[in-house]
Amino acid sequence: MLQSLASNSCVRLIQSHKSTWYFVSLVLGYLLYLIFGAVVFSSVELPYEDLLRQELRAVKKQFLQEHECLSEERLEHFLKKALEASNYGVSILNNASANWNWDFTSALFFASTVLSTTGYGHTAPLSDGGKAFCIIYSVIGIPFTLLFLTAVVQRIMVFSTRRPIMYIHTRWGFSKPLVAIVHATLLATLAVSCFFLIPAAIFSALEENWNFLESFYFCFISLSTIGLGDYVPGEAANQKFREFYKVGITVYLILGLIVMLVVLETFCELQQLKQLRKMFYLKKEKPQDRIAILEHDHLSFTTVSNRTTPHSDEKSQQFVSVPTLASPNDDPMIQ
Repeated sequence: MLQSLASNSCVRLIQSHKSTWYFVSLVLGYLLYLIFGAVVFSSVELPYEDLLRQELRAVKKQFLQEHECLSEERLEHFLKKALEASNYGVSILNNASANWNWDFTSALFFASTVLSTTGYGHTAPLSDGGKAFCIIYSVIGIPFTLLFLTAVVQRIMVFSTRRPIMYIHTRWGFSKPLVAIVHATLLATLAVSCFFLIPAAIFSALEENWNFLESFYFCFISLSTIGLGDYVPGEAANQKFREFYKVGITVYLILGLIVMLVVLETFCELQQLKQLRKMFYLKKEKPQDRIAILEHDHLSFTTVSNRTTPHSDEKSQQFVSVPTLASPNDDPMIQ
């Protein structure tokens, strides 16, 4: 009986900590995925970096040979200043000097990238006042943006997801989980077409040095809020209608981010994904479950006590049997 109770308690302990084991496996899987990405990126990009370094060394050596009057130290100093200015979005090239980074439309585009946490990094505040204002602006603006996006997505979800699914489910009698899966797939296909494929074709036509893959890459990096900043539209020399182009990109980023959140929320409401998420969550212990566990433990303890009580009663009767006295005068020792 004791062995069966111990085995039942072990099984109950393992089942109660099942989410913990799932969570540990999730953490290990995430770490392995990080390592896998690092290995692939390193093996793919490291040869290109080495080739680029060799080309730069060759160009620099050739330039110094053609201009013997210029010392290597002065060239290094000049390149250092140029690179520092380029990191702040200021180019030393003549064909890029006409583009200002802090006119109204460029500042509006910068503000949208800050509040959406995209942060391309192609421009950054130069002054101390601008850096301080960027901190204060982000502290207030990012939670404000999250609140804004949450409210907008919640209202859109009613008309784009919940009502259509319920209408098809009640009108034609299809299974609600099946309707939800089909609806999520169609919605994701429509979002990819309208905010990835079509904009990529437009960017590849407007940007001279971008092909379709680079344009699609920019759309994905932007709408996923990764924002590497290696491709930023509207920064080419002599860009036509640059102000309107920057405003259009800002509107595209905000609308695209909202659509991406709607698609993600639609997939998160699928019953299959809800069950998958519950595997890694801590389960809340309900009062009824706690009472049932206590009653089960009390019943098990009572069963063991009942089985061991007769032997103890016999022993107590053998060794602790004392006659009951009506009064102190009945004791023969006193008499």
